[in-house]
Amino acid sequence: MQYTSESLERLINEFSKLPSIGRKTAQRLAFHLLKQPKEDVLVLSKALADIKEKIGRCSVCFNVTEQDPCVLCTNPKRDRNTICVVEEANDVLAIERIDQYRGQYHVLGGLLNPLDGIGPDDLKIKELLLRLNGNVKEVILAINPNVSGDATVMYIAEKMNGIPVKISRIARGIPIGSDLEFADMTTLTRAMEGRVVL
Repeated sequence: MQYTSESLERLINEFSKLPSIGRKTAQRLAFHLLKQPKEDVLVLSKALADIKEKIGRCSVCFNVTEQDPCVLCTNPKRDRNTICVVEEANDVLAIERIDQYRGQYHVLGGLLNPLDGIGPDDLKIKELLLRLNGNVKEVILAINPNVSGDATVMYIAEKMNGIPVKISRIARGIPIGSDLEFADMTTLTRAMEGRVVL
């Protein structure tokens, strides 16, 4: 369908590139913004620009942050004896949402997937191993329970073999094939409480 406005068509095309946004949803979003006051749209525009200009990665845990190291890594109240390893930064938000975990994080930046050409050197696994000094007592692998997640867990467990650190994985309360960010708080809480030693 062609619109009478090139700007509107461009906005719809850009919205439809977002995950889980089809053409109809993109169209609804574009027309919604068209009805909003200019100031509200400019605030949204500024927020979009800011995430690319201000946000980077923490040099310690590789979470998204506007300061380096991030607020979680520099918080003296966080338990430095435990590191929770997650696939992506949105998984940190999911775990923080349950307000049960008080340790540190490590964001891998993906999962092993040889079919897509993602190997160990493409992830922050070496950096995780470097963090395992004498203070770290447990590494919790909060990795999505799917084929790539299982392969990543097994690879990390193998690389940690011989390091005197307890390795655990969150319990399988998370449905197979789903993502942590979509889990409800009760399921995620039980998964954290029921983690198992590898």
